[in-house]
Amino acid sequence: MRLSRSGKRASTTEGEGVPTTAVPTTAGPVPEGPEGRPAEADTAATTPTTRTGAVVVPPPPKRRRLRAPSLQTWRKVLAQLLWLLFVLAAGFLAVGALLIAVDANADNDLVAFVLDAADALDLGVFSVDNGVMKFDGANAETKNALFNWGLGAIAWLVVGRLVDRLVRP
Repeated sequence: MRLSRSGKRASTTEGEGVPTTAVPTTAGPVPEGPEGRPAEADTAATTPTTRTGAVVVPPPPKRRRLRAPSLQTWRKVLAQLLWLLFVLAAGFLAVGALLIAVDANADNDLVAFVLDAADALDLGVFSVDNGVMKFDGANAETKNALFNWGLGAIAWLVVGRLVDRLVRP
């Protein structure tokens, strides 16, 4: 009779002397290396096997099929892009109004770019010169910019949200 590494008996088939368990057998105790592990790494002890000793091979991992994006996915992406454009338009109007309020240097290229973009995005309805409301007196230009471009920024956000809801599935 032989003992397995775990110390259990390994039964044998009558007359053949072949162990029927998949656990490798040794004639004596297993020598231990550092940290209490066996000194020899035996792959047979770590490989899962059947009762007859055949190696068990795990099934391959399931792969996800690559599918073309659906119409709903395209509509969602389109809605996100449109919303981003509307937010950028509102941002240009708001920053333009702020630049006029702080009396930024109009000779600066960045300031001139933002003010030109805001002037183009006001669509004439929310113009600083001829907008929804026209202020007179001290600081009239600042008040016109803050009110009209601020109202224009809110209008871009409201229309942008409506378009987003119409396009999104």
